[in-house]
Amino acid sequence: MRVIIIGGGIGGLTAALSLHAAGIDVEVFEAVREIRPLGVGINVLPHAVRELTELGLAPLLAETGIATQELRYITAHGQEIWREPRGLAAGYHWPQYSIHRGRLHMLLLVEARARLGAWRVHTGCRLERVEHDAHGVTAYFADGLVARADVLVGADGIHSAVRAQRLPDEGAPRWKGAVLWRATSVAPPFLGGATMIQCGHHDLKFVCYPIANHQDGTQLINWIAERVLPADTAWNREDWNRQGRLEDVIPHYRDWVWPWLDVPALMARAEAVYEFPMVDRDPLPSWNEGRVTLLGDAAHPMYPIGSNGASQAILDARVLAMHLGRCQGDWAAGLAAYDAARRPPTATLTLANRALGPDVILERVHERAPDGFTDLEAVISRQELAETANHYKKLAGFDPALLNERESFTP
Repeated sequence: MRVIIIGGGIGGLTAALSLHAAGIDVEVFEAVREIRPLGVGINVLPHAVRELTELGLAPLLAETGIATQELRYITAHGQEIWREPRGLAAGYHWPQYSIHRGRLHMLLLVEARARLGAWRVHTGCRLERVEHDAHGVTAYFADGLVARADVLVGADGIHSAVRAQRLPDEGAPRWKGAVLWRATSVAPPFLGGATMIQCGHHDLKFVCYPIANHQDGTQLINWIAERVLPADTAWNREDWNRQGRLEDVIPHYRDWVWPWLDVPALMARAEAVYEFPMVDRDPLPSWNEGRVTLLGDAAHPMYPIGSNGASQAILDARVLAMHLGRCQGDWAAGLAAYDAARRPPTATLTLANRALGPDVILERVHERAPDGFTDLEAVISRQELAETANHYKKLAGFDPALLNERESFTP
């Protein structure tokens, strides 16, 4: 079987590595001419770390990221609502890593070129159209290149050309009215140097976590400031590389100064800030059309809640390779099994994230105690907090017991 992947991002490269490991002939076609380490920080959750570990990447991940030990939910007044261990500390067999998205991307790119052969990872190949028939699928690119395979995977992001050909009237992604300002700052560690925090409420939220240690004792800290804008605000097309202005966001956090973290001071240390509207798309009734399927943000773009974007793309890649590797050449059966395994849970997760996912506890506390609290139990019970956190883990596929016990996705 031969597979071509449109898109050389985290999902596409993980798919290439997984398909290659399953003995499938695979090539990657990326639109940009030079793949560079773009973006800021992301979290790779234990279920995704398991998949990268089974690809032999555990040592490289350990060298590149920080093993997250703890997650805390904090009010806009700096009061702790909930804390829980993460990764190995939570009983998983695999860590959780906070990592620079660009460094993870480059790690996968280097491995893909080494294992597949550099000539099988093409850049500067902008897809124009896909045609499929009873004997194969053909990709036509803007520079005149033509590629032929048994299966084509659209892993080309939220503005997927593969998806757009199938759904020409779908239009722009769905915007919820919030904008993310994302950046990294070099600063002293906070809360032990391996903690992720979620602070605030629906209209104004702040997330941060360290993604690299420096020899002088400081850390590279990733932060995201999320603000809901007035209903009549217009916004531009999504672009992860569009620079924002710190002065548009930092005044809203001027009072978020706590003994363990000075939020505006951390924000002021940023060298560059990037702005991005919080968007997703409605779930599809099928990812498959003939010999073509979708993966990652091309299949299920979702709000960046619960640290699931990259992790779900990695899971897609591994499950796709498992089913194509097991199907004994019956590509239709392999794609059908992949769609059945991955589409329903990611659709559920997309809708759960629209309802704030695990971050709903921040909103509940804010609604019940907008000026802060003296007794947390009078505002929200530990049972409600635990049930909310555990329910989301099950939806997203990283309940500790289920993850530790489930079968491997290696075919």
